[in-house]
Amino acid sequence: MLDADGWTTRTVDLPSAGSGAGVRDDARVVLEALARIDGPVVVVAHSYGGVPATQAVAEAANVSHVVYLAAYQLDAGESLLGHHGAPAPADPGGFQAVPDHPVPLFYADAPAADAQAAAGRLVPQSTKSFSDTLTAAGWHTVPSTYVVCEQDRALPAGDQEQLAVRSGSVHRIASGHSPFLSMPGELASLLAKIASGSAG
Repeated sequence: MLDADGWTTRTVDLPSAGSGAGVRDDARVVLEALARIDGPVVVVAHSYGGVPATQAVAEAANVSHVVYLAAYQLDAGESLLGHHGAPAPADPGGFQAVPDHPVPLFYADAPAADAQAAAGRLVPQSTKSFSDTLTAAGWHTVPSTYVVCEQDRALPAGDQEQLAVRSGSVHRIASGHSPFLSMPGELASLLAKIASGSAG
């Protein structure tokens, strides 16, 4: 929908999904993707993707804005597990398994066929990526917006609100964890407004 509206979009597959890679590996892939784009670039980070995006944006020269979509907007020295008060694992070389029932957790409000297709693509996530700490946080120098997904069951709205105080502006949509599947039109419109500077 964003492409149809005249925006150029790119997506990045993070190596920590399905391998033992960590935050630094994921951030490097994001940085490499950014280096191939003429700026200015608006980075949209979803869920865990907020962690490596935060690291990468701190090092990129062409990012004008970062949008955290139900995402972890962490600070330097923080990790995903640490944000939730969980201790660092004794063996960071393991994996976080795909939840037994991912559809109600991640895609509860998405069309059934889309939800099943998305769930079928899920792979275990490296424990290292959840326990690695950031060494820099780009939102300190790059303007940021947080989009709170109010019906999120994976990262509840209360947790998102705590993270969102770090952003320069906050928007809310009445969606679950994956609004790009459940309400793509509304999300695309909001992202376009943010990118064009007319929404915070």
